[in-house]
Amino acid sequence: MSGDKRLMKKRLFLLDIDGTVCIGQRLIGGTRKFLEAIRDLGGQFVFITNNSTRSIDDYILSFQKLGIMTDHTNFITASFATVQYLKKHYDGKLIYVLGTKSFLRELKKNHIRVTIDCMDPDIACVLVSYDNQLNYEKLEDTCRILSTREVDYLATNQDYVCPIEFGYVPDCGAICEMIGHAVKKAPKYMGKPGTAMVEYALKLNHFSREETLIVGDRLYTDILCGHKSGVDTALVLTGEATREEGEACEYGPDYIFSSVEELYQEWSGEMPLPTGSADM
Repeated sequence: MSGDKRLMKKRLFLLDIDGTVCIGQRLIGGTRKFLEAIRDLGGQFVFITNNSTRSIDDYILSFQKLGIMTDHTNFITASFATVQYLKKHYDGKLIYVLGTKSFLRELKKNHIRVTIDCMDPDIACVLVSYDNQLNYEKLEDTCRILSTREVDYLATNQDYVCPIEFGYVPDCGAICEMIGHAVKKAPKYMGKPGTAMVEYALKLNHFSREETLIVGDRLYTDILCGHKSGVDTALVLTGEATREEGEACEYGPDYIFSSVEELYQEWSGEMPLPTGSADM
């Protein structure tokens, strides 16, 4: 793939976070150097993540601790896509939320009426997100509403697992599968592979679809999102999918790289870093 002219013309990089540039709280090698090079060449990177455990403000602080300066223009999250949907379809209505405190704060900040009281009679919709503060009471309350009332059912994203330092933990899709076995209902998902985050990123930035590349580690969210959006995709092998799965996938990626570091090298034409080199 070295010298691929189409790849070298990319200037807007839409990057997944978990399994793509980070594993838990650790930055994947080559990430910092890649992001700096994008900026140096007049490009832009935008993190399009399905992870709704953190607000954009939380993400900015987290990346600052990793030595990467970002602002609100660098993030479009499943939370954002969810907020836009709720504003359009549930303006002023009460939403019951299974999610983290950070996710609830972000919804409130965007003037969404939310509750965690399953007995509130005004609930119009149940919203489930990836919740690393999950407990059985939250699950029981969610099942109570979905089993006893005629309300709509949404979820931020359909990822089944989230990569962390030791491997994987259940993500929003897995939580919804668990709830589904109890209530026999499935939600409408807001994040990738839906195209809303990609379209918003293109709208906010002055780059064409042809100059854009989606980078992620999941086929059924990241790569399918690019396929549906008409945007080139790169699969990195630092997360969920394997090379064999990528090559066999019917909507397979345009590129497969071992990591963002290899993507950076192929895009920039730079020689690989020596083995054991620290992230630059």
